[in-house]
Amino acid sequence: MKYVIIGSALTGNKGAASMLEASIQTITARDSEAEFTLLSMYPDADRELNQYSNLKIIDGRPKTLGPITNSLSLMYKLLPPVRPLLRRNDQVRALAEGDVLLDQGGVTFVDGREKFLIYNIASILPSLFIGQPVVKCAQALGSFKNPINRNLAKVFLPKVNTIFCRGEKTFEYVQGVSSSNSQLAADYAFSLTVTSESQEVGDASFKDQRVDSASIHLGVFPSQVLRDKVDNYDKIMAETIDLLTTRYPDLAVYILPHSQREDPTKLHNNDNNVCEEVYSLVNDKSSARLCTDYLSPQEMRAFISNLDFTVAARFHAMVSSLSTGIPTLVTTWSHKYAEVLDMFDCGECAFVGDALTAEALANSTGELLEARDVLKQRISAHLPAVKESSLRQADEIVRIAAS
Repeated sequence: MKYVIIGSALTGNKGAASMLEASIQTITARDSEAEFTLLSMYPDADRELNQYSNLKIIDGRPKTLGPITNSLSLMYKLLPPVRPLLRRNDQVRALAEGDVLLDQGGVTFVDGREKFLIYNIASILPSLFIGQPVVKCAQALGSFKNPINRNLAKVFLPKVNTIFCRGEKTFEYVQGVSSSNSQLAADYAFSLTVTSESQEVGDASFKDQRVDSASIHLGVFPSQVLRDKVDNYDKIMAETIDLLTTRYPDLAVYILPHSQREDPTKLHNNDNNVCEEVYSLVNDKSSARLCTDYLSPQEMRAFISNLDFTVAARFHAMVSSLSTGIPTLVTTWSHKYAEVLDMFDCGECAFVGDALTAEALANSTGELLEARDVLKQRISAHLPAVKESSLRQADEIVRIAAS
């Protein structure tokens, strides 16, 4: 069967790539003849990174998706006689021939992100025009207090076949606008399998960067998104690192980007710049390492598995930490973080970004570092159920595609 994917990419955000790769792995395991087409925001870069023989990359950039794909799809709906001609378009042909669309936007129809509503709608509207089933893979939605967001959600979300809500709070929100087609499922990235080859690369990368004198290894994942929200973010993170290495002489800190793009002028989905700036401001570089060499999502997850603790400002850095049994403190700006931590009974690991200061962050990190053995036990106890919840998506997607 044929599966069309939108909202994720191999380039940039390793979380989006993790969801994409997890869906390919899990669906192919259930449908050996599965073929995938990705409508990518970075089609050229994704083609270079693509290592999946059953994955085709086509242009899904907003400038193509909005005015062209949506318009042609509307014509496809309204003018049946010209459908053979419209199928000459790559995007229309993929959607018309596809058995299901997987929307892997991690955060959609959320108050405070109204500027993204057009893209949220444009991602699924062509499939709705053409009559292709739509599954929203596990993601955060809501709240819906803003009238514009709420009204648009009420129009479009009920038209989706299945909405996977990746936490209790999202599920509660969605029940108010589209209750009949929603269900709980953990983030798709929890289903990602790390190959032995990727594990070797990640282990080797950690070994190359390892501070041998340290007995505690802490990964720090700064975020350009939070940098845009918090004044003096680079300085706060650098001071936090200095406070921690002073208080814990046996601690080493590894500064890592969970979103990367080659072009340093591109800040969207690119944490390289913020990582480099934070590292430049760290006073004691003997206990800190800047790790910006490119690692694939699987290789990054393997690197994380060598750590003892992480401080994450990226959602999927948290997911990769939890997936490998590593406790994490998350600097948050959305309910999407806390609802995942709650699955592991680790709600105290959420640190609200509005209160971000070096002293407060260092104190919270220190408290959790000292409790890391207890946190590891909780994560280990809950991880099998979370992975099972994530895998439900593959079963449902294959079922819908076959129906």
